[in-house]
Amino acid sequence: MEELGLLRDVLDHTPTMIWRQDARDRVTWANAAYLGRAEEMAGSHVWPLPSLLNLPKTVSETETGFCRAKLEIDGRILWFDCYSHEYGDERIFFALPADAAVRAERILREFVQTLTKTFAALHAGLAIFDHQRNLQLFNPALVELTGLPVEMLAARPGLTDFLDQLRERRMMPEPRDYRSWRKRISNLEAAAANGHHVEEWSLPGGQTYRVTGCPHPDGAIAFLFEDISTEISTTREFRGELMLGRTVLDGLDDALAVFDPGGKLVLSNRTYRDLWGDEAETVREAIEGWKSRIKIEPGFDALCESLLIPDDTNPRNNGAISGPGGQLIGWSVVQIGGGQKMLRFRVNEVARTVSMEPADDPLPEAIGVY
Repeated sequence: MEELGLLRDVLDHTPTMIWRQDARDRVTWANAAYLGRAEEMAGSHVWPLPSLLNLPKTVSETETGFCRAKLEIDGRILWFDCYSHEYGDERIFFALPADAAVRAERILREFVQTLTKTFAALHAGLAIFDHQRNLQLFNPALVELTGLPVEMLAARPGLTDFLDQLRERRMMPEPRDYRSWRKRISNLEAAAANGHHVEEWSLPGGQTYRVTGCPHPDGAIAFLFEDISTEISTTREFRGELMLGRTVLDGLDDALAVFDPGGKLVLSNRTYRDLWGDEAETVREAIEGWKSRIKIEPGFDALCESLLIPDDTNPRNNGAISGPGGQLIGWSVVQIGGGQKMLRFRVNEVARTVSMEPADDPLPEAIGVY
């Protein structure tokens, strides 16, 4: 009797609803948790006991049934994981609260849907392979970039077969021989599995792809395919323009140097380097280098002020100095975009100007030319 009382007490204090149904699906017994839910729905004690959960037949027809059912009380929906087992001619049911599981599954489902929409909107092709190197996930951009059939990708090919198909469609660099091809696959897989790995593929059709591989949890790896043909073309054009600009600057007779707002030398041409020798990294280093090579005169002090003092407080931005070889050279400092200053030395023009002036005092006249 003591053990029977203990069992009844345990059943009445368990938060899980437990009840028994006969062959006609009538509730013949229920524990306190079930009775509490029934009274909560009806507002008072009810008899006979109602069947609170609408369970499918499969739960009661199998030896050990399981299903998930919901119970609506005052606009609230409660979810339960229901189990049953036979007890003679009847069945005993257990309903475990499943609200947290349902909420987690809904959040996970929404998260997966968000990821799916995000992957579908990516312009880069995405391919994720599991630890056995079988394709598990891909997006529409991968089909567009590689030209691989959707049916083939949906069949979850292995990484080797996937790359083999890319090779057949000339969507990756052509190796010299099959041995080097196999080595390339092994290196690519190992690098992607061990850490962030990036390659640029120059394809036979003139396109350039950036292929990024990185490890994922549980030994999986992911590859990202991006078409960077436009980026590469723009970069090459920009570099070509820079090279052309440097060539033009190096062909000028004037010596040019550009300093940023912090005084760092950012650009100079060949004439400047030939005139002053090795380049200094800052304007102050340049001034110190000039001092060691020329005769210090008033024109030099004005040059230093023009370079070191902002233009709005310095009225003097041109003049002449004695050059490294004793020749007279003119200078001018011009404020350009971004707060940078361009310094220009004009050796030939000053020489021509000075030759036309009186010989007794050429320096002051030359300073006033600019």
